[in-house]
Amino acid sequence: MPDTENKYLDLFENAPCGYLAIKADGVIVEVNATFCEWTGFDKQTIVGKRFRELLNMAGRIFYETHFAPLLRMQGFFDEVALDIVKADGETLPVLANAREKRAPDGSVIDTRITVFRATQRRRYERELDAARRNLQIGLDSAQETAELRDQFIAVLGHDLRNPLASISAGTHMLARNVNDEKTAKVLRLMLASVSRMSGLIDNVLDFARGRLGGGLGLVRDRGKSIQPALEQVIEEIRSSFPEREIDTVFHLEGTIEADHARIAQLFSNLMGNAIAHGDPDMAIGVSAVIADGSFELSVSNGGSPISKAAMERLFQPFYRGEPKGRQQGLGLGLYIASEIALAHGGRLDASSDNGRTSFTFRMPAS
Repeated sequence: MPDTENKYLDLFENAPCGYLAIKADGVIVEVNATFCEWTGFDKQTIVGKRFRELLNMAGRIFYETHFAPLLRMQGFFDEVALDIVKADGETLPVLANAREKRAPDGSVIDTRITVFRATQRRRYERELDAARRNLQIGLDSAQETAELRDQFIAVLGHDLRNPLASISAGTHMLARNVNDEKTAKVLRLMLASVSRMSGLIDNVLDFARGRLGGGLGLVRDRGKSIQPALEQVIEEIRSSFPEREIDTVFHLEGTIEADHARIAQLFSNLMGNAIAHGDPDMAIGVSAVIADGSFELSVSNGGSPISKAAMERLFQPFYRGEPKGRQQGLGLGLYIASEIALAHGGRLDASSDNGRTSFTFRMPAS
């Protein structure tokens, strides 16, 4: 029995936490060696004090206004952050747990308090708080950057598109009153350049929105046929490249819930790719079908097949392949087209074999 008592006494004195016993009047009647070691006090100094006398001023206020009242109401208190004032005047951050022992009539016999050092936890909390502040600063900075980006995109689009629209309108006006073939050819080249510049501007702005902003926005058209939007793209291409043959097959009974302007942009990018990379002596094939609850748009061109290595990079931004003739771009056309496809819940696939390259866009019709 004595050995058992010594064992429990040692467990109490050298526990990995501080331990205090407090009478109903708040006076400390017992404290273990661990608590004394942490604080630098001997037992004789601590016993007889009130627990709140060991706390700093903020802790005393918290003890009187929160700790003690809640302890009396519910009989316990868990993980209360306090600062114990040590013998050398320094503070020891701790977490305290308290339990009351009560008589059958509900009166308090004593209170047992365990104390755990929280130095590392406090450091972690300070670091976490600092990280949160830095994150908030970063978020505020990102918001300012986003606003500046949106303003830049709006100004860029306005300042580039407006003069380009004037050039386009003037060139079309001149083209209607031209009689000699040489001037007509020059005007056609100008219109092709205007069209290509307009596409480049759209792609750059969409790339900025997609990579730096909230993605490509869609305004879905409902109850309208997609065919007029596709035919307009074909007419623009034919106007700019009258020497290129374009074969079309449309089976577009019904409608699709899609952003027609975006679909036209995707189609224009695919057509521009076919013009740039296809064999000029072979027709560009276009087919558009609504069937079995889906919409499918395909553009194909003849010419040398695309290598396997190039196929893996086709839809990456700024990948340009090896354009032929005068068609040079930023390498954003297919990337933007694939992003438009994804935004519609669809996909854009490519295949290249037997001297024919095809790009096919598929999406749900509704």
